[in-house]
Amino acid sequence: MKNTDLTNLLYISYYWPPSGGPGVQRGLKFCKYLPAFGVQPGILTVDEKQASYPVLDHSFEKEVPPGIAVYRTATSEPFEYYKKLSGKKEIPYSGFANEEAKTGFLDKVFKFLRGNLFIPDARVGWNKHALKKANELLQAGKYQAILTTSPPHSTQLIGLKLKDRYKLPWVADLRDPWTNIHYYYQLYHTPIAKRIDKKYELQVLEQADAVIVTSEDTKRLFLNKPIKIDPGKIHVIPNGYDEDDFVYPSAPPQDTFLITYAGTITENYNIDVFLKTLAHLKSAHSDIRYKLRFVGKVSEGVKRRIEQAGLEGIVEYIPHVPHHEAIKYLMESTMLLLAIADVPSMYANVPGKLFEYLASNKPIVCLGPVHSDADRIIDECGAGRLFHYTAYDLMLDHMTQMSKAWKLNTNLDLPYINHSQFSRRALTEELAKVVKSLAGKKAV
Repeated sequence: MKNTDLTNLLYISYYWPPSGGPGVQRGLKFCKYLPAFGVQPGILTVDEKQASYPVLDHSFEKEVPPGIAVYRTATSEPFEYYKKLSGKKEIPYSGFANEEAKTGFLDKVFKFLRGNLFIPDARVGWNKHALKKANELLQAGKYQAILTTSPPHSTQLIGLKLKDRYKLPWVADLRDPWTNIHYYYQLYHTPIAKRIDKKYELQVLEQADAVIVTSEDTKRLFLNKPIKIDPGKIHVIPNGYDEDDFVYPSAPPQDTFLITYAGTITENYNIDVFLKTLAHLKSAHSDIRYKLRFVGKVSEGVKRRIEQAGLEGIVEYIPHVPHHEAIKYLMESTMLLLAIADVPSMYANVPGKLFEYLASNKPIVCLGPVHSDADRIIDECGAGRLFHYTAYDLMLDHMTQMSKAWKLNTNLDLPYINHSQFSRRALTEELAKVVKSLAGKKAV
């Protein structure tokens, strides 16, 4: 039996600094802590000069562990043509947050092309370049295991081919559902495109040695598919928070009841009950200065709903900011607003920002599906309340009580709550166990 203390892992991810967003954070934090648990990652990613990143966050570049090998390759993607033909300057966000829900004919054409010519997604053009470099590295014997992380789910097809060729242990990390993602219907797939996409999805789930998902509901969603796999090979490792990011002291305003939402929000995130509640509070408690702040991308449809609720005078919109600034905004809030997209796959959706909300020790008010994973986590941590999208009376009563408490003490911070199981270090230890276990079996 071959024994080694260190496992070299080829970590394949399209998103890597200077890209921004939660997908980058997951991989970056894993790679930050993996060496402490006997796994040395090397990163295979796209050349940032050719990549199609919806957002940039150069502050993440400072967090790349020193000495880590980062291999960047060229790519071949259609987004530059998309921007030229559509006249839009931005790459589409996940869920199309920067595009109107009711689009014109040309927008539908572009989405149709993306859904049917680029399967599973429009970043599949990176695969041939990534495979060439991966072959070079694996033929040289540099790595004993492979991890592919997605979205973009096209990255999983790289792992599929490498597994077939090299028979190395392969971990497929799926941060989001694949064909069940809430905006899937917007791509106007033809029946044949759907069949191809579902075939890819099932091949990955069946052939990966381990599958990592971010919630119990996503695990159940995958196990309900017509696949032949041992449920034990699907591991739930949620997103989390890095204690090193929380360097700012709590500083809620003394003169304002400030509620902050951080991240992307689209029309699929049904916050109408909260807006109605806040409008009532604003009228009923004229002695309290309420403010609602959004930090990140807000779709035009959501802005219209806010205006229709009569709240435009107390709302502040702050565009995407570096991650450390977003944390600072959380720490300078009274409460935090969270919403889960009101879509068929809602139970499998545990927003990554939930865990940073927990780490802030601010009370959370959440709109989403009752008895979901997000509901359970918030409840078990004593971090606030989740309300169904229609639970106006319950939310109004809760927010009224919070308003009364604020009058007595403008700092509503929670006492210490046990959320340490969601620290990035603790979660990385779980991933390392999976990788080391697979690599050990291969070495036998």
